[in-house]
Amino acid sequence: MGINSNRVDHYSSSVHATQQHTVTGETMTSLAVHDVCLPPPKSTLRKLQHRLSDVFLPDDPLHVFKNQTSFRKLVLALQFFFPIFDWAPKYSFKLLRSDVVSGLTIASLAIPQGISYAKLANLPPIIGLYSSFVPPLIYSVLGSSRHLAVGPVSIASLVMGTMLSEVVSHDKDPDLYLKLAFTATFFAGVFQASLGFLRLGFVIDFLSKATLLGFMGGAAVIVSLQQLKGLLGITHFTNKMQIIPVLSSTFQHKNEWSWQTYVMGFCFLAFLLTTRHIGMKKPKLFWVSAAAPLTSVVVSTVLVTLFKSKLHVIATIGHLDKGLNPPSTNMLYFQGQFLGVAIKTGIVTGILSLTEGIAVGRTFAALNNYKVDGNKEMMAIGLMNMAGSCSSCYVTTGSFSRSAVNANAGAKTVVSNIVMASTVLVTLMLLMPLFYYTPNLILAAIIITAVIGLIDYQSALRLWKVDKLDFLACLSSYIGVLMISVPVGILIAVGVSVFKILLHVTRPNTCVLGNIMGTQIYQNVSRYNEAQRVPYFIILGIEAPIYFANANYLQERILRWIREEEEWLAANNGPSIKCVIIDMTSVTAIDTSGLAMVKELKKLLEKRSLQLVLANPGGTVMEKLHQSDILESFGSEGVYLTVDEAVADLSSAWKA
Repeated sequence: MGINSNRVDHYSSSVHATQQHTVTGETMTSLAVHDVCLPPPKSTLRKLQHRLSDVFLPDDPLHVFKNQTSFRKLVLALQFFFPIFDWAPKYSFKLLRSDVVSGLTIASLAIPQGISYAKLANLPPIIGLYSSFVPPLIYSVLGSSRHLAVGPVSIASLVMGTMLSEVVSHDKDPDLYLKLAFTATFFAGVFQASLGFLRLGFVIDFLSKATLLGFMGGAAVIVSLQQLKGLLGITHFTNKMQIIPVLSSTFQHKNEWSWQTYVMGFCFLAFLLTTRHIGMKKPKLFWVSAAAPLTSVVVSTVLVTLFKSKLHVIATIGHLDKGLNPPSTNMLYFQGQFLGVAIKTGIVTGILSLTEGIAVGRTFAALNNYKVDGNKEMMAIGLMNMAGSCSSCYVTTGSFSRSAVNANAGAKTVVSNIVMASTVLVTLMLLMPLFYYTPNLILAAIIITAVIGLIDYQSALRLWKVDKLDFLACLSSYIGVLMISVPVGILIAVGVSVFKILLHVTRPNTCVLGNIMGTQIYQNVSRYNEAQRVPYFIILGIEAPIYFANANYLQERILRWIREEEEWLAANNGPSIKCVIIDMTSVTAIDTSGLAMVKELKKLLEKRSLQLVLANPGGTVMEKLHQSDILESFGSEGVYLTVDEAVADLSSAWKA
């Protein structure tokens, strides 16, 4: 039978032609294909609106405003754009107590990490503390994650330091370098906020998990090797970020190694790694690893201060200015030969920091049973970076290590960020002179401890087992970062990921389907031993939309399937093929090239006395088939709702 009326009457209220078929002794009404199975008619503008809504507003964020009073809409709008208006009225002293404890805990981690990451970006250490003060306050008003701890992160710091150092020396021209860093932060914020406002978050999806895994692993190795300068006490060290120049520089300047420096450095590194291991193995002892960096800073500073006559060869941070973040609006660099570098650096660091921040926020939201709005997070992170660029801050986002400590310490809301920022404020106003004798080696040890967790070889091994192309993307990213440069490593990884997408689009999966005896189910015969070929039929499944990019391939592949099936049947004395059924259940869309392919394929099969039948085309596909008049050539026995109906109807017709 064709498409029967009691299963498709919801598609169309008008039926222009009917015909009678007899199937297995029952008389049923069949409708002409071109009159049914079509979605309700829509104008082109209406279709465009619906498509844009699906692409940019899949979660329909405006549905909460429907059927509300004007005052209620105002309240909902404030809660939508400023999440603080949602949780603040319900805030309590009990929540404050938890947030204060977690805020002080992450502050003990944020202060030494902020100083360390600023040096990783080749910026003055004080910039790291500035970046741990203003951005967390802004995020606490705009952010939707309860556990995201905001501040500088290793990856964004590394990328910024690498990209800017390629064109400007932070030693020879520190003022210009600082201007470019603030300008890159501004453009990172503009880019991030724009993605959120325009709801273009899918852009960052091009950095797949496999890509990020390889990138972060390679970056962690490079970052760790770069810290040999601080751990060994080397004065003249390469600014390059490739593994070979870094290792070469380490051994070329072996005469600069200081035994006092590397003995103290590796002792503190062993201490930090041990506490990190304890925190990972026993989550209840998270405070051990959280307090270890600040403890190391205090102890190492005291040691250098007390024994400075004997430890004078150990390099220290030196003088840091007290006071709040100075304004830096006048330092933004909007014209000149280096503007392009600032924009490029801002976009790259913006994408990386946005990806990390949203991933961390969603991870802890899932663990604690609440939802994080990705577009709100983009706007919050973007606006805080724009504001930060005007207040002497560089790129910040949510840190995984600090967020994990924040969650384990019992944080309930973003007030923990306010407490952390307040603690940094006290440090900036009162405690800066205490960092004068803090040795650089401890900052190097803190950075190594923080980034070593980014080397996730177990996940890489799982990629190899599950998806070889994902593993290739991971490996390409890893090798690109190590051997060439961080930006090139990212581009290589994105290129491999895009290639993987194109490969799936241009070479979609097709398979021969067989019937599982006793059921109406048809599955791939190469995967299911129970699936048996149906005599006189070859049933093919297409598992992708049919576009211009794959139409020719699909036609050639279908003809090859038919040829191979005929050869197999001839070798096994099977009956010849009479009909080719294409299961279009997974074909979600078709364009004009796809339609032309279907039309051409039908003609080619008719020349070989083979009938072509389509099974279960979706509403959009059916509409395109109808509008192109291709359905007219198929007649009443050319399109069916299921493969099983097509087999039953055609088999009965042949018997009759």
